[in-house]
Amino acid sequence: MGLTDVIRGDDHLYNTPKQLVVYKALGFKPPKFYHVAMINNEKGKKLSKRDGALDVMEYKKMGYLPEALLNFLVRLGWSHGDQEIFSVEEMIKLFDPKNINKSASSYNLDKLLWLNAHYIKNSSNEKLAKLLKDFDVNLKYNDKMLLLIEITKGRAKTLVDLANEINSIINAPKEYDSKAIKKAFKGEALEIIEEFVNKLEKSGATTKEDIHKVMEEFVASKEIGFGKLGQPLRVALFGAMRGPGLDEVMAIIGIDEVKSRVEAIKKFLEG
Repeated sequence: MGLTDVIRGDDHLYNTPKQLVVYKALGFKPPKFYHVAMINNEKGKKLSKRDGALDVMEYKKMGYLPEALLNFLVRLGWSHGDQEIFSVEEMIKLFDPKNINKSASSYNLDKLLWLNAHYIKNSSNEKLAKLLKDFDVNLKYNDKMLLLIEITKGRAKTLVDLANEINSIINAPKEYDSKAIKKAFKGEALEIIEEFVNKLEKSGATTKEDIHKVMEEFVASKEIGFGKLGQPLRVALFGAMRGPGLDEVMAIIGIDEVKSRVEAIKKFLEG
């Protein structure tokens, strides 16, 4: 068949002498045989189907990028110094069977997530927008699509994470975290964010930079810490004490949506 190299698991090591005898008996030139140490699960036992997705396409459904999965697989049983991130071109150029590890490698899901987060963060926003269509996020007609992806991709480990993060921005919260409500809405918190929204509307600010300036001027004029504005406003916009920069989010969703979400949490608090 013209095979020159055979790379397989070391559980086939004991078959090799028999196969070499067959090659010799048939008068064929034997290929070079390399045996890779077995892959163990995170408990140090032989990896089985129960330890991971059954099909490579399952990883796609779970939000992993092909580059991340390939990078992860090539490092199971092979290394090149301390390098962890490899492009396909580097894999082809640098791979040498002589560098196959002798000891068993470990299937570490945290490492795969780390690699996936790296590739998401370094992917173009246009590419991610196309991939997100498979996760019910269609940003084709959103004129601020690129900014939306830019502010969220650094927080995502999978495309599922990224889709959830984007949806938490473009969709108003349907419920509020009770602990966040208790922490953020003390004293005049509701009055503060209502007053801020009025000031923001009158300013006509639409960009991230201009909105941030309005926020700075507001907390300075009220002589309050930024948290007094930021915490209740964050809960109003996201439903929890999380999310990307407030100025970035408000620039994306617009003042009308900001007002709508503040009105919604006011109704919620008033019962």
